Amino acid sequence: MKALMLGWEFPPHILGGLGTASYGLTKGMSQQEDMEIIFVIPKPWGDEDQSFLKIIGCNNTPIAWRDVDWDTVNSRLGRFMDPHDYYKMRDNIYADFNYMNVNDFGCLEFSGRYPTNILEETNNYSIVTGVIGRSFDYDIIHAHDWLTYSAGLHAKNISGKPLVIHVHATEFDRSRGKPNPTVFGIEKNGMDNCDHIICVSNLTRRTVIDNYNQPEWKVTTVHNAVDPLSPEIDAIERLSGVKEKVVTFLGRITMQKGPEFFVDAATNVLKRTEHIRFVMAGSGDMMDQMIRLVADRGISDKFHFTGFLRGKQVYEMLKSSDVYVMPSVSEPFGISPLEAMQCGVPSIISYQSGCAEILNNVIKTDYWDVDAMADAMYSICTYPGMAEYLQQEGKKEVDSIVWEDAGLKIRAIYDSLVNK
Repeated sequence: MKALMLGWEFPPHILGGLGTASYGLTKGMSQQEDMEIIFVIPKPWGDEDQSFLKIIGCNNTPIAWRDVDWDTVNSRLGRFMDPHDYYKMRDNIYADFNYMNVNDFGCLEFSGRYPTNILEETNNYSIVTGVIGRSFDYDIIHAHDWLTYSAGLHAKNISGKPLVIHVHATEFDRSRGKPNPTVFGIEKNGMDNCDHIICVSNLTRRTVIDNYNQPEWKVTTVHNAVDPLSPEIDAIERLSGVKEKVVTFLGRITMQKGPEFFVDAATNVLKRTEHIRFVMAGSGDMMDQMIRLVADRGISDKFHFTGFLRGKQVYEMLKSSDVYVMPSVSEPFGISPLEAMQCGVPSIISYQSGCAEILNNVIKTDYWDVDAMADAMYSICTYPGMAEYLQQEGKKEVDSIVWEDAGLKIRAIYDSLVNK
């Protein structure tokens, strides 16, 4: 089985949960002996792990003829792709796209991020996918999140292969129910014209069925999982000098994640004790607002903002925490609580998160119930028996949630579509 997968980010250069999920899923699926995956991203950096898949970069794929020496071009792109693949794609260049902003090598440039001109980049991604889609053999197309849905449809149209779209989040989640009509339209078009829809939770599945008018038979839930901790990560110790209990929010500081409810719960806890510190780790468009809110609440001396963390920094923060909190307003899944539980950190999550469907050894509250959230924070920090139970049972539970199982469920979907 050969899959053409379309994604937007891949470790170690990730900006959110999408890259983490893409890595875990593809690595889990690679355990199937006959599974081959070509993974397309806008901009690879050259240090991605390609031991279990092949990565193709849109910014290294020529789409326009240029009067250049192809050997020179290949020397520039050689570390990103196999020369045979490069020349194979060269033969599928569309035409001389003089009106497009292509570089001297006939390629479009991509930021590798989520820029302000994201719609332009998704359109360019779709154009490049047309070249890639003509250049390789594959049995099925798998598009991750709305950024790649148009590209998935393009590949489906030129190849005739079935298209699966993977909904990691919807515009209803990101906007608290007030969707951007353009993004909603892209999502709806992808869902209407694909062959099957995978959702990361039953919560997301219901959103897709009810808000995007999709038939139930077309939508399947495949919950996310978590990678086993590597020995290097497992060996990380708590940061020195941390004496008080530490309660951590780690994620994008955006409307979807409910950071203001974390601040309100922290305010309530600090009315009862001075022996707890709070950390908001991450970045996002609500960060300045949260800094002002913390100041207004008068808890700045007990509250810390780390900025964006990546790689080893994330695990250093988790392992230095006594409690992890995810108060998301609408969370399709949420991998970070699983990562916290792997590190032996008791976790509090909102009922409005997809991972609440599969986790039992956590504390669950409604995102808006800051009193219940504060009680849970205080109790875990105050009662050692409760903390120890959640540490041990939580780790045991999460260690059994593996990507290989998720990959087998997706493979069954592939087989049903290809055989049909």
